[in-house]
Amino acid sequence: MIALSLAEIASVVGGQTYDIPDPQVRVTGPVVIDSRKVEAGSLFAAFVGERVDGHDYARDVVDKGAVAVLASRPVGVPAIVVDDVQAALGALARHVVERLGATLVALTGSAGKTSTKDLIAQVLRRKAETVFTPGSFNNEIGLPLTALSATDATRFLVLEMGARGIGHIRYLTGLTPPKVGVVLNVGTAHIGEFGGREQIAQAKGELVEALPAEGTAILNADDPLVKAMASRTKAKVLFFGESAEADVRAENVRLTENGQPAFSLHTPTGCSEVTLRLYGEHHVSNALAAAAVAHDLGMSVSEIALALSEAGTLSRWRMEVTERPDGVTIVNDAYNANPESMRAALRALVAMGKGRRTWAVLGHMAELGDESLAEHDAVGRLAVRLNVSKLVAVGGREASWLQLGAYNEGSWGEESVHVSDTQAAIDLLRSELRPGDVVLVKASRSVGLESLAQALLEGFENGGDAR
Repeated sequence: MIALSLAEIASVVGGQTYDIPDPQVRVTGPVVIDSRKVEAGSLFAAFVGERVDGHDYARDVVDKGAVAVLASRPVGVPAIVVDDVQAALGALARHVVERLGATLVALTGSAGKTSTKDLIAQVLRRKAETVFTPGSFNNEIGLPLTALSATDATRFLVLEMGARGIGHIRYLTGLTPPKVGVVLNVGTAHIGEFGGREQIAQAKGELVEALPAEGTAILNADDPLVKAMASRTKAKVLFFGESAEADVRAENVRLTENGQPAFSLHTPTGCSEVTLRLYGEHHVSNALAAAAVAHDLGMSVSEIALALSEAGTLSRWRMEVTERPDGVTIVNDAYNANPESMRAALRALVAMGKGRRTWAVLGHMAELGDESLAEHDAVGRLAVRLNVSKLVAVGGREASWLQLGAYNEGSWGEESVHVSDTQAAIDLLRSELRPGDVVLVKASRSVGLESLAQALLEGFENGGDAR
């Protein structure tokens, strides 16, 4: 974080200082909420969780070098006490970004946010110092923490914004007002909480409504609900996609023999060839969004194409491809899942597995509400239509719907199987995998299938080829 005195922080957040001998002592380290991440000069924000109360770690973090604790009650060590720690964290983030003078780029969408954010960051840091959301730290706590990690050298701040209801993104943009806003797509993720795609579009569009007149809204021309958001902003609009109407578009899209997308990138200033290191054709849209941001911020098409072609996966468990020494390839995409990302991952699996046996090891997709049965059934059916060799559905009721969809679509019988838990899936795969097989592992985060992917790599760590 940029260096601020405790007195200044207290003034910004409207807090009272307790047990602070010198209010001019400055916070020079990161703002953290995990006591294990405290460094010398840190500010520790104490949250009360379901199982852990951060206030209980106040003495420990100060002993580790924290300058003070941002707390909701006195804790017997240097502290700034506020009524609401989350609100105070947000106010501090707003103060910091106003002082920085960096360009804030915010993005949202139903699928692909984290992968696209990682691409944008890797492209922009070719131009100047860039800070970006780690993983999918995209909520009311994670977003301020990301903003607070910026320093005086930061020129671009790339922020992923998630939403679970109307008003969430409006709140986040109030904390960190963006100049560039990207909306990727409107799908069915969290549809059970929103109530429908129109409501999801209403929530996602809050991002472009927050942009200033001198800002830029970057919208997906291939998604009608996103394209329509152009009417909701006073900012300049830049479209991306494969549509002929897109300002930044892809032509001649194809997949390499490894399942990596290649295409011709067209921008208003020229054309250049791109071959991504990522897997799956769905990353083309993500790359175009990143290219549109970079174009808007002054990068040439050749610079953008080179940066995209060299960009890798920065966040764990998102199409994370590892080839074991015995030739089995594990695709760990277990961080999260929704119908759109499931379909994209299955298509990527088939592209990667040409001439090889393919396994789709899938768990349930959460927060689909009344659409859950139909969506799980549809994913199972798609696996059959794509000629995936084996489907292993892991878990309870929703997993049984996946398997039933596959069975009803193609009468697979022994080619699709429903197992009750992760261990059963591990046992099955260990007994039946053979050299050359490609295994996709994917489910909602709550299922925890990343442990299954890791178990399939155990004993191969020293010889595996992580791509």
